[in-house]
Amino acid sequence: MRLRALEPEDLEALYGWENDPATWEQGCTLAPYSRYALREYIASASTSDLYAMRQLRLMIIDKSADRAIGTVDLYDFDPHHQRAGLGVLIDASCRGRGFGREAIGLVSAYAFRFLHLHLLYAHVSTRNTPSLRLFAAAGFQSCGTLPGWVRTAKGFDDVVVMVCTCD
Repeated sequence: MRLRALEPEDLEALYGWENDPATWEQGCTLAPYSRYALREYIASASTSDLYAMRQLRLMIIDKSADRAIGTVDLYDFDPHHQRAGLGVLIDASCRGRGFGREAIGLVSAYAFRFLHLHLLYAHVSTRNTPSLRLFAAAGFQSCGTLPGWVRTAKGFDDVVVMVCTCD
């Protein structure tokens, strides 16, 4: 597996993932994205500055098939406090095969060694057992719960704050 910057050929994969309502509860998406908006996002990502935009999205590539199988995001990047949020999405057809854990390992190494971050965190819904297991397996530890943090179709869900430090 490898991580790489967004490319124009990622449009259809991103369009499918970003417009899947099943993933919306895990993030902040409230409405579908157009191909036009995603095309513009991809184009701007190649020239955007992590320090200015405070976020970085990378594609997760399965080298054996040479295809994009997901994304990993650093968000709320804070160089002063040396921390960032981390999110990962793996295509449904590729889940449960270790890709998420490997992607978290790669982006964590980049964040700690190259960006000199001290801490990565993830907010994970208490109902998202696979993601809780994934982040724990990748070395993240629970440090608390935010009650009623995420609104869902069934009400409000708590989220677990998972953290990993460069120690």
